[in-house]
Amino acid sequence: MRMMILALAAALAATSAVASDKTDVMAVVKQAVDDSNKGDMKAMAALCAANTSIIDEFPPHAWQGPTACSDWSNDFDAYNKKNGITDGVVTLGKARHIDVSGDRAYVVIPAKFAYKQNGKPVVESGSIFTVALQKVAAGWRVTGFAWAEH
Repeated sequence: MRMMILALAAALAATSAVASDKTDVMAVVKQAVDDSNKGDMKAMAALCAANTSIIDEFPPHAWQGPTACSDWSNDFDAYNKKNGITDGVVTLGKARHIDVSGDRAYVVIPAKFAYKQNGKPVVESGSIFTVALQKVAAGWRVTGFAWAEH
């Protein structure tokens, strides 16, 4: 009986740790999006791992390495200026999938991107934002993300 109680206690502790990790993972994802929405790309880039990979819908479509997040941000700004895009805001939906395995996490979230293009409102809804993270000494950090327009 004592073994069964110990096994149950261990299972509950593990479940609690995974739930806590999922909450922490989502907090980092939401913070990165919030920082980006506020235009604080330095804060957003600080949430990236030492080596990150990004795939997005605007050229050059892929960024890798220790400066991937800041390079992506610079290219995103240039793309927006070239195309008359302003006032961009990403809104995340409820995560469809959160998988935490040890120090790695994978998140899939529906998203909406609302902005103005040449002063006219545009909404890109039904998109998917996929994020991979790794837990390091400083906490969860983004190791990669991809945006797919619907």
